[in-house]
Parts: sequence; C-alpha cells; structure tokens
Amino acid sequence: MRARGGPVEEEALNGHCKNCGSEHLTRHFDHGEVVCNDCGVVNEDLIIDHGQDWRSFDRESDAKKARTGAPTSILLPDKGLSTVIGWRDTDTYGKSIPAQSKAQLYRLRKWQRRMRTSSSTERNLSYALGEVDRLSSALGLPKNVRSTAALVYRKAVMNNLVRGRTIEGVVAACVYAATRQCNMPRTLNEISLNTHLDRKEVGRMYRFLARELSVRMLPAHPEDYIKRYALDLKLSSDTEKKASGIMKQVMQRELTSGCGPTGLAAATLYIACVLTGEKRTQSEIAAVAHVTEVTIRSRYKCIADKLKIDLPKP
Repeated sequence: MRARGGPVEEEALNGHCKNCGSEHLTRHFDHGEVVCNDCGVVNEDLIIDHGQDWRSFDRESDAKKARTGAPTSILLPDKGLSTVIGWRDTDTYGKSIPAQSKAQLYRLRKWQRRMRTSSSTERNLSYALGEVDRLSSALGLPKNVRSTAALVYRKAVMNNLVRGRTIEGVVAACVYAATRQCNMPRTLNEISLNTHLDRKEVGRMYRFLARELSVRMLPAHPEDYIKRYALDLKLSSDTEKKASGIMKQVMQRELTSGCGPTGLAAATLYIACVLTGEKRTQSEIAAVAHVTEVTIRSRYKCIADKLKIDLPKP
C-alpha cells in the first residue's frame, strides 16, 4: 500500500498484539501508530517515518524520485513558497489552450502579480531584494553573502528602520555589513562605485543599522584583502603565502595602528612581489586596492624598516 511517488500510508507488520495476541497488525504512517486489526488497540504511537532513500545519481532516477519544488530562499520576497501561473499558453500535457480561455488566463496572471505585492512591505521587499542581488553581482559576492544581506534587510524592515530612507542606501549598508560578517570585506569606495551614493552616506547608513540592530563586528582583517588582491593581480600562491607571512609579522609587532587594512594589504603584496620576483608596479596594485601610490610607498617603507626586510633597489 505504497502511494506512487509519495510516502507509505499503511504497512502490514509481523508481530503480536499486546492485548489479544493477534498477528494482524498494521502501521499507519498518517497517524504514526501501530494498530491491531482485530481488537483495535494501539500498540505503538508517535513512530517516526524515516522515508525512503531519495538520493539520485542520474537524470532518470532524479525524475522518478522528484517530489518537491525548489527550496525556500530568503532572497525571494515570499521565500519561494508561492506558486506562479506560467506564461506559456499550454496545459500540463503541452497542448495549446483554446483562444477563449487565454483572456481568462491573462487576467489571472495579472491579478496574481498584483496580489503577490499587495502590501507596501511586500513591494518594498520585492524591489530591495532585487537590488541586493544586483549589487552583489556587481561586487562578485557569493550566495551566502547575498543571503546574509537579505536577512539584515529583513530585520531592518521588521524594526521599521527603512521608512523615510532610500532603499538603495539601506541595501548598500546591508551588503556592506554582510561582507564584513562573512569575512569577505568590500570597501565603502567599492560599494559607492556600484551605487548612486556617496561613501559617506553608505557609511552613515551602516553605522545607523549597526546601532539599531545591535550588530557588532570586528574591524576588517588585512589578510582577507590579500587573498582577493592576489587573485585580481593574478599572482602565484608563493607570493600570496609570502604576503600572508609578512602580514602575520606586522600583526604580531602591532604595526597596524592608524593604518587602513587595504593599504596594509597592498603594501605587503608589493613587498612580496619584490621578494619573489613577480613584477607588479605600485600603480597596478593601487588600482586594484583602490588606494594611492603614496599610501603604498609609505606603508611598505615603514614595514620594511620595522621588520628589517632588505629590498633590492629598483
């Protein structure tokens, strides 16, 4: 008695009833009970249905075992729990829908689209989450960072922090906070370049959200920038490891006081490039790190002097 494509509803068991000793026992999965067919006594209750093995290893088995839709996603306004009327004018069998029914389907689609964003909060989320996805794509952020940014924005909406403020500004602040939380930091300059906002406005909005939502985050670690800058500059793993080793010495000697993490990362990468022989100019590194060449020169000279690193003269 197994429903096709679904769980088992009833199953005959081998055993004896505790009351009458009958061997006619049935397991009811819809109630989670083992019942005697003769006297009706419930022998077991609260049993767990562990289901069957839903793993698939090819397309054919995947099609046979498929029983659910797409997973829920916090990146969607309704978390992906609603249904959508498709735009294809065909039925489930692929046949074309009669012409007299197309007008009715058009009206149903229109009203469904309106009802999905009936309240102001839903309309706000619909636009804001699309902006989160756009900004994250422009910054090259993975899905976990996007989900974190969407979660922070939802908390801001629940606490009524969006009213009276631009959606783009709140989204930019949420994305910046998400990059810090996921240890994939992006600078305020990088975020402002991909929005119509000034870096000061993004920073002010971020501080407001951090204060109201009690978000506490440590300052960005320079080593997180080293990995990304090394990838953008197409440096070898030896150079990246060399820069990370220099950065560890800088942190141990507490030479980071008053220095921005991006400038320190750029300076250590420049020193590592000189030591390993990979030629990268200060202007190339400055363009990737969004700092000035003067910052790189002052930082790398200070680091080389404090750590007593002998650099070859250019």
